[in-house]
Amino acid sequence: MLKFGLAKASGPSLLFVCLGNICRSPIAEMLARQHLAQCKAIRSAGTRAVGGPIDSRAAAALARRELKAEKRFRSRQFETADFERYDLILALDSQNLADLREMCPEQHRGKLRLLLDYAPGLEGQDVPDPYYGPAAGFDHALMLIERGISGLGAALRAERIGAPVSS
Repeated sequence: MLKFGLAKASGPSLLFVCLGNICRSPIAEMLARQHLAQCKAIRSAGTRAVGGPIDSRAAAALARRELKAEKRFRSRQFETADFERYDLILALDSQNLADLREMCPEQHRGKLRLLLDYAPGLEGQDVPDPYYGPAAGFDHALMLIERGISGLGAALRAERIGAPVSS
């Protein structure tokens, strides 16, 4: 399991974004809350969320890693105000990144990143959406997200978030 050993909540506020906010971005939110204690706030949202609970297969994948999904979790729609609220907005795939860029005011474009750009050897790649596939896809997505969170933790510790993902 990831451990960064940082306890001071003085770092950036993070928002993880996928499509429905029921599997990939909640997994990222819960992993980041567990391992990036230096962040002021950690949340997730979906570009097309409808207010549902975390997918049971995503919760099971977290449980296999000895992490619990938050019982009160409800997906939420990404809001334009989120560009103001969060210091770093991490898309789980390039389509959601493109959707975010389309609605992003120019002054906030530097906040947008692709999560796997923080995972050495996976830069520019998407965390595949496991929703329509077998349960094993959730474990694979979790593993990729964990690599992204690990790299993000290293970047935060080094105080180098990096340049935005190129257009």
